[in-house]
Amino acid sequence: MRLFACQNCGQVLHFENTRCVRCDAVLGYLPEQNTLTALDGDKPLAAPDRQVRFCDNAAHDSCNWLVPADSPERFCIACRHNRTIPDLSNPANLPLWRKIEVAKHRAFYSFVRLNLPMQSRAEAPTNGLAFDILADDAEQKIMTSHADGLITIALAEADDAERARRRTAMGEPYRTLLGHFRHESGHYFWDRLVRDGGKLEECRAVFGDDTIDYAEALKRNYEQGPPADWQDHYVSTYAACHPWEDFAETWAHYLHMVDTLEMASSLRLGIDPRADKQGDLTTQVGFDAYAGTSITELMDAWVPLTVAVNSLNRSMGVPDLYPFVLSPVVVGKLGFIQSLVHEQRASL
Repeated sequence: MRLFACQNCGQVLHFENTRCVRCDAVLGYLPEQNTLTALDGDKPLAAPDRQVRFCDNAAHDSCNWLVPADSPERFCIACRHNRTIPDLSNPANLPLWRKIEVAKHRAFYSFVRLNLPMQSRAEAPTNGLAFDILADDAEQKIMTSHADGLITIALAEADDAERARRRTAMGEPYRTLLGHFRHESGHYFWDRLVRDGGKLEECRAVFGDDTIDYAEALKRNYEQGPPADWQDHYVSTYAACHPWEDFAETWAHYLHMVDTLEMASSLRLGIDPRADKQGDLTTQVGFDAYAGTSITELMDAWVPLTVAVNSLNRSMGVPDLYPFVLSPVVVGKLGFIQSLVHEQRASL
């Protein structure tokens, strides 16, 4: 994620902005150009030769993405993947759904930046990417999950108190809406890039044998917990339960890293913490993390950045922003994800 600038007045803009706070220009996001643009009627100032209109979900104040004016699609490339949304006639659902859409659009920002394959259900009815955003009812408690491209997101997770309760109950130090989208998308992209992309054996050499019984692995994890040395091999305790979850957790962390490093670069952050008397742990995040193909370059920037932000959080008396330790084994897994992403980009 990065900062943007208003083409009309130069004001700094953020991804979700819909109006410039300085000149009051209407703003919309052009995903193909990765820019937040001021509009002059139906003409984006960033691409004045085009005519555009807003996604239909702009009417609910839940999307600021643009589509070509002559497109037959009602929705933008993020919203058209919604299969089910909550009942918006219930006023309690709308603010929760808006929070979920913010997270989903940030996830799609990364998917677009990495040029990942995202066939919709209309394009691939049996395994296209789709989202069911569902509220609990008297008969069913919704659980966030993935199955053959269909990602279910529990509306209740958008309630901060409920999400915090689940975070504590499940022993998870990090649980966010954006994290859910990134993790569950990892299962979808495992299908597309690993299974369908001819990378099964390479992936198994890194993450283990995914043919082991998934239900039994989950049952064992919940009954016995992770192995004592899990931090030497996995990015989280949940990653330890099965190779599919290991891949999805590592995939989510790769997206956390590149997106956060892009913002750090956009902010021109330079970090120079004193490591010891012999030298400094330094970094200047001055590269495009989304385009980077070296996991060493990524880690050289990531480690000092997380030390800095965690230290700032501790100074405010709040939990670490990034409560994870990345062992050499985990870094190797992140390198596999990075290679996988960039190999498929090069093949397009």
